Amino acid sequence: MSQPNTREVEHDITVAAPAKEVYRLIAEVENWPQVFPPTIFVDHVERGEGSERIWIWATAKGEAKNWTSRRELDTEALRITFRQEVPSHPVAAMGGAWWFEAVSETETKVRLFHDYRAVNDDPEHLAWIDEAVDRNSRSELDALKRIVETAAETAKLTFEFTDTVQINGAAKDVYDFINDAHLWAERLPHVATVELTEETPGLQTLEMDTRARDGSTHRTKSYRVTFPRQRIAYKQVTLPALMSVHTGIWTFAENDEGVAASSQHTVVLNPDNITRILGPDAGVEEARNYVRNALSTNSRATLDYARAHAERNR
Repeated sequence: MSQPNTREVEHDITVAAPAKEVYRLIAEVENWPQVFPPTIFVDHVERGEGSERIWIWATAKGEAKNWTSRRELDTEALRITFRQEVPSHPVAAMGGAWWFEAVSETETKVRLFHDYRAVNDDPEHLAWIDEAVDRNSRSELDALKRIVETAAETAKLTFEFTDTVQINGAAKDVYDFINDAHLWAERLPHVATVELTEETPGLQTLEMDTRARDGSTHRTKSYRVTFPRQRIAYKQVTLPALMSVHTGIWTFAENDEGVAASSQHTVVLNPDNITRILGPDAGVEEARNYVRNALSTNSRATLDYARAHAERNR
C-alpha cells in the first residue's frame, strides 16, 4: 500500500522481439551502460537465486547520481521489481517494476512502473523527480526498443579490446596516476586541457581536449566511478564522431611482479559518420581499425606514463 504523497507513474513501449529476449536484456544489468544513455556503471553488491543488490551510477537531468537497489527477478512471470535502499537526494523513496507482456511470439509490451516520494515532500523536489523519472524512463524505453530491434546490426558495430602493461611497482601508485586526471595535461603529451570535478566521493566528471596525431584536438566528457586501488570505470557522454557508445574500465591487479594495469574499452560505432570522417570507400572494418588504433594509442601511452611514475616511486 502506497504511503501518502507517493507518486505512481507508468511508461510503456511495444518492442518487436520475443518477451524472454527483452526480459533478459533488462535482467543482465552489466550491459546497461551500453544500452541506456543515462546509465554510467552498474556493479553487483550481492547476487542470489532470483534476488540481487546492485549499485547504480546514472545521470538524472544532467546530474550524476548513485544509489543501491534491491531487485527481485521472476523468470517465469517475466517481471522484475526494484526498490532503492539508499536513495539519492532529493529522492526520499523510489521503487517500481518492469513487466514484459507477450503480445505475440515476436512482439512484447514493456511496462515500466515507478513509485516515489520527495525529501520532506517538497513540491520543488517532487517536480524535479517527476521530470527526471519521465525523461529517463522515455530514454531507457526508446533505447531498449532500438537496441533489441537492431540487435544484429548493433552487434556488427560493437567491439571490445584490452591493453595491459606489467608494472614493477605498487597498485596504489598506478591507481593514483589514473585517478589524478586533473594532472594529465602536465603529465600526458596527448592531453591538451583537462577539468576534473568530484562533488560526490568516488564519482567524477572528466572533461578534456585530446590531441590526435595530426595535431587536431577533440573534446570529450566522461563520468568516472572509482574503486580505490582496484578499478576506475567510465562512460563517455560527449563522444568523437565515429562512436555512439564508449565505456571502459581501468583495472589494477597485483601479482608477484608488481601490478598488471589494464585499459578495457567497449565501443559501438556510429555508422552515419564513417564515410564523412574516413572517406567514401570506408566501411565498418576501417572504422573499427581507426577507432581501436586511436583509443589503444592513448591508453597505452597513459599506461606507459603510469608505469614510469609507479616505478620511480618504488
